[in-house]
Amino acid sequence: MTILIIARHGNTFEAGETPRRVGAATDLPLTAAGRGHGRNIGAYLKKINLLPDEIYTSRLLRTRQTADEIIAEAQLQLQPQATVIFNELDYGPDENKTEDEVIARLGQPAITDWEDLGIVPRGWNPNADVISERWQTFAHDIVKSRPHGIVLVVTSNGIARFALGLPGDFETTSRQYGLKLATGALGMLEHDGKAWTVQNWNIRP
Repeated sequence: MTILIIARHGNTFEAGETPRRVGAATDLPLTAAGRGHGRNIGAYLKKINLLPDEIYTSRLLRTRQTADEIIAEAQLQLQPQATVIFNELDYGPDENKTEDEVIARLGQPAITDWEDLGIVPRGWNPNADVISERWQTFAHDIVKSRPHGIVLVVTSNGIARFALGLPGDFETTSRQYGLKLATGALGMLEHDGKAWTVQNWNIRP
């Protein structure tokens, strides 16, 4: 059985700071609280005895720092592998804008469709089909390379949600579990040699 654990990076905004829609073009570090999210994930994985054999991150600092905290807390001897396929979306004209500014450009229905259905708004890249295909290819590869292993991916909310399509029906699975991974939260999928199933989603240690 292959276990795929997907974690969202920790906080990048301080308490009281107005959040912005930060994507692939803005490489923010973690806050102190964000580093704590990483340590919490590491402690949780150690507690439930699901320590990864491999760790993948995006190339963005926030995911790499989260992985570093996980590794330190869980006392792992691993070197994370950074790959562009797990970078957050490029939000184009909405990059680094407040949510009010984003809604003013796109309209609330477009944001609702993104949050509820995973429909990528105009101007954001890549599109949902590309992200889903990347997840399918990655999942296929780890089943071959780690048929009895545990793989951790540290990524962003915009990318993580499309892993819910691995069981084969994104719409049904996303309705059941909801798309969002909260900051510092994780989800788990298992492959039994035949198919992927979602075991849980949006657990925040």
